[in-house]
Formats: sequence, structure tokens, C-alpha cells
Amino acid sequence: MVRNKPSTASLHKAAMEKQIASDEKLTQELLMGEFAKMKLAVSKPTDPNNKESFTARESLPIRSLGGDSWGPPGSIDSEARLEQEKIETLFEKMRKSYQFPSAETEINATSGAQTLFEAFHSPNDSLIPRNLDTKAPNSAKHATILKDPEEYAEPFINFMTENPTVWHAIEYWENKLEDAGFTKLSPRDSWNGKLEPNGKYYVNRNGTSLIAFSVGGAYKSGNGIAMVAAHSDSLTARLKPISTKHNKAGFVQLGVAPYAGALNETWWDRDLGIGGRVLVKDEKTGYISQKLVKLGWPIARIPTLAPHFGVGMFGQNNKETQLVPIIGLDNSDIESSASSSSSSEQFQTSNISGAKSSFVSTQPPKLVNLIAKELGIENKETIINWELELFDTQPSQLGGLDKEFIFSGRIDDKVCSWSSIEALLSNSSSEDSKSSGIISMVALFDDEEIGSLLRQGARGNFLPGTIERVVECFNHSTYSPNILMETYAKSFLVSFDVTHATNPNFLEKYLENHCPRLNVGLTVEADSNGHTTTDSVSTAIFQRLAEKCGQKLQTFMIRNDSRSGGTVGPMLSSAMGVRAIDVGIPQLSMHSIRATTGSKDPGLGAKMIEGVFAGWESVDEEIAGGKGW
Repeated sequence: MVRNKPSTASLHKAAMEKQIASDEKLTQELLMGEFAKMKLAVSKPTDPNNKESFTARESLPIRSLGGDSWGPPGSIDSEARLEQEKIETLFEKMRKSYQFPSAETEINATSGAQTLFEAFHSPNDSLIPRNLDTKAPNSAKHATILKDPEEYAEPFINFMTENPTVWHAIEYWENKLEDAGFTKLSPRDSWNGKLEPNGKYYVNRNGTSLIAFSVGGAYKSGNGIAMVAAHSDSLTARLKPISTKHNKAGFVQLGVAPYAGALNETWWDRDLGIGGRVLVKDEKTGYISQKLVKLGWPIARIPTLAPHFGVGMFGQNNKETQLVPIIGLDNSDIESSASSSSSSEQFQTSNISGAKSSFVSTQPPKLVNLIAKELGIENKETIINWELELFDTQPSQLGGLDKEFIFSGRIDDKVCSWSSIEALLSNSSSEDSKSSGIISMVALFDDEEIGSLLRQGARGNFLPGTIERVVECFNHSTYSPNILMETYAKSFLVSFDVTHATNPNFLEKYLENHCPRLNVGLTVEADSNGHTTTDSVSTAIFQRLAEKCGQKLQTFMIRNDSRSGGTVGPMLSSAMGVRAIDVGIPQLSMHSIRATTGSKDPGLGAKMIEGVFAGWESVDEEIAGGKGW
């Protein structure tokens, strides 16, 4: 069949019309994208079925930029109002692009037009998916409940990069808890009359340990507690009480001491920052406060000796004399006396502005001045002490062909601590928690890496003491040990610490059939000599909890010719008499300054721990139906 060939003019016209339609579609998509970005900051909760709500804009409540609170238009600041005006202007452009003649047309519109109108009035979370490429600040105001294990990777990476010390990590978790509605309890005050069902609380010890818990709506004194214990500390190098050292060969060095197994071979040639807490005395009131400092750029470095000198760097090196960080240069000893005297700042104590016989006179002057400037401290003598440590400044990041790895420092045990808090936040906001008859609790302990013997460690009375106080608050009759022991008998402890993933280059070091993998699930840690709490009963309990929440489990045990590490599990379980198990997130390169875990593993940990909180009450009933053990 012969068809008439279209003319060149008609072909050109059709192509132009197609291009115009494509340009219009692209413009609308770009406008929607720009609108979506702006709407994340400010939104209007109007009813799309009520056209009056669209026209009477000036009477609408406006969401604040920093959080989820609502208020009248006059309650927001100028920045928020400016953002609101930008959105309204942009919406007018979008309406013209869609050729809306009136609000009536918008309400009755269909397809793309209706989508635009509903998008303008929809809640933030329904407009576009969460952007995990944006760094979350050190606050939970910008946090949302995550769903899939993959979604946890970026928030965890951001947390690790932004909170390099134990003090920063605890402050971060306190902020998250506060913004999620948790109330801080003072250990110096009575808690009687302050706790109630459906309440959420936390308590801090020493700024380095934290216990947070949510009370079920049906909780009664004597009911059980689902508790998870992890540790907040990691291997590091801390500044000595007198960290000033004599200059050598023009180098300014810093006196540091290893915390646990730090200053090992992996610390050579790393870019090290300095951070921690500084105690500052108020000159007017005399009160002492804690300020956190983080010098996040490379300041210190422990240099290796070149192989040309014939000395191996991975043998027995002296940590006191050969692993001393360099932090600056001072060649004043070879300069003329005139040049030396004119120098505005030397590495001598006399050059610290305002320093007499004080703490700062024992520290490197430039470091003191730098920290004072960072914290806005004018009189440096008000710095009465500090606890500072070194940390690797390389950011945490995703790696691997499919970004299936997380490369980071301090994974042991920040990853389990972080996952535990995420699980508690999610569980405490669920509807099921309102009818729960138990308490869900997370305890993060300091000093695990050095034996847990200090008051903020797991061997102290922080956890059992907190539980005793909570039980007493809900006991309406005279308090007695009977109620406390009843609580312990109905409770379950998950000791949550990292474990060893299988290193493919050293398979001979692992016990056959006990080789955990990354991105699979939590690992149950067994030890025949009692270094962990795992036994047949606790394993059966945990397997049932995993079954209820759809999580996979792995198993790890060391070879008979290897040595085992310890956890906080045995000391806590024996102190309280609670059933317990040791589980962990697998990682490679434990106790290295830089380690590896799976990108799904923080999320898998959070999901399993959330399953513990949600499922313990019913699983305990199943166990009680037997012998109870």
C-alpha cells in the first residue's frame, strides 16, 4: 500500500511540537524538584478538599525550620518566613506552568495538576523519599524512623564522622533522646513520682555512660525488662596529665598514653585530630562546666621510620619513645636570639597568655591557645582540666563495588551502641509500646576496653542501681527485695558487642562452621569457658525472638588454640541474676584504627534489637509456660 510522504514542513512542525511538550514536561519536573527541596524546610498542612484553606493562607499554621512544631504565622522567625514566601512564589510559578486559572480549578484538577496541588498540601514525608546523601546534624530533630537495613548506613556513617570521642557520642545520643520525647533524670534527685507508664527517660553517668528506657503503657512493678548492654568507649590515645614534651630536632611532640590496645602498628602515619571534654570554671559563679571540643583537621601524626634505615616498623616498638605524635615545628633553638625573642608565640609555658602556676602551664601553649579559641574562652586560666584524645580524621565511608562495606574507625563498639539507641527510639514510638507490660532499656557503658572497673563501667552499680530505682518508683506498697528479684527473673539481657567477621585471607584461623559474614545478620557468640553469657536457654530465647521479627542469626566460636576476648555480659548477668546472651555485629580488623563492617549491618542490628524489645514479653510467657529456667 502506497502512503503519501509527509512534507518537510509538517515533519519540522511535529518535531517542534514534540520538543515544546518535552520542554514543558521538563520544566514542570524541575519546578516540582525545586519545590520539593524547599518544602522540606517549610510546609502547610492544609486540606486539599477545602478550597478556603488554600485562599486564606495568612491564617495557616507554619512548620518551623528546625523541627516538627507548629505555630501561628507570627511565631516563626524571619528566616522561616522568607522560606515560606519563596515556596508560595514558586507555587505560583508552578500553577502558571500548569495553567491553573483559579483555586477552584486546582481542587477539581486531575492527573499532573492534581498531583501538584496535593503535593503542595501534603506532609513533608509523603512528597519525596529521604535523602541519605545529606549529612545529619548532631541532633535528632532531623531524624526519622528508618525502615530497611540499607537506610541505616548513611546516618550511621554521619554519626561516626561527626562524633569521634566518647563524650561527643554520648551528647549526640542525649540529643536524639531529648528530641524523641525522653526526659533526663538526675541521679542526685529522687525519682519517686516522676516516672509513669508510657514514659521515656534517660540518665547519664560521667558524661561517658548512658542508660535510656521506655516504660510500657501496661507496666507494673515486678514485670520484666528487656535490656541491651553495649559499650561506648573505643581504643584511643589520650593526652597525659602533663602533655608538654621537650622539643626534638625542631619538632613539637605531644605526650599521650594508650587507652587499651591503642598505639599499635595501625596508628603509624595516620592523620590524627584531637577532641574531648574541657572543664571550665565560670569566673563569676565559680561553677565548673563541661565543654566539648573537636579539632577535626589533622593536627598530630606518628611518623614511621623509612625502610632505608633497616628497622622494621611492625616489630617490638617502644610506645613511650617511638610512638610519640608530632604536632608542630619549633626551630627557635637554631635561630638568632633576636629572632627568638621577637617571636609572638613559643612552645614555652611563659608564653601562654594569662598562665601562672595552672593546669594550662603543663600543656603545649599553642594547643591551649587553639582550644581556647575554638571554645571562645578568653581567660585560659579558667581551663582547670581536660580529657583529650587522638582520633583518625579520615571520615567514615561506604566502600566496595556495590557500596556493601562501611570503612570506619571506632566501629568497636559504636556500631552496636548506635543500633541499640535506634532500636529503642523506634520501639518507643510504636503503637504496641502503649500496651506493653515491660520496660525496654539500653545501657551504654564506658571503660569496657580496660576492664569495666570504674564507676561508669559495667562492673559498677549503674545498671542494677537504675533498675532498683525504677522498680521502686512503680511499687505502690513498701519496697522490698522480693519485687526486685521478681523483676530480674522475668527479664532478659542482650550483651551487644562486635564480633569477628571471617577474614578471607586467614581462613585457617577460624573454626569451621563458625565463620560470620557481613550483611547477613547478628552473630551469637559462644564460649565454653564463660567469657560470654550464651547458653542453650538464652540461645533458644534469642532464636525465637529472631524468628518473630524475621531476622537471620550466625554463630561464632574461637578455635581451641586461640584466645578469647570478654564482654560486659558475664559481669552484668551475674550481678543481677538475669538470663543473658552475647551477640554482636561482625566486623573485620577489630582493634585496628580503621575497621570494616557491612553497610547493612547497623540496620540489621537495629532491627534485631527492636525485635527483642517488641517480642520479649510474649517469648517470656512461652518460656514461663515450661519451666521458666
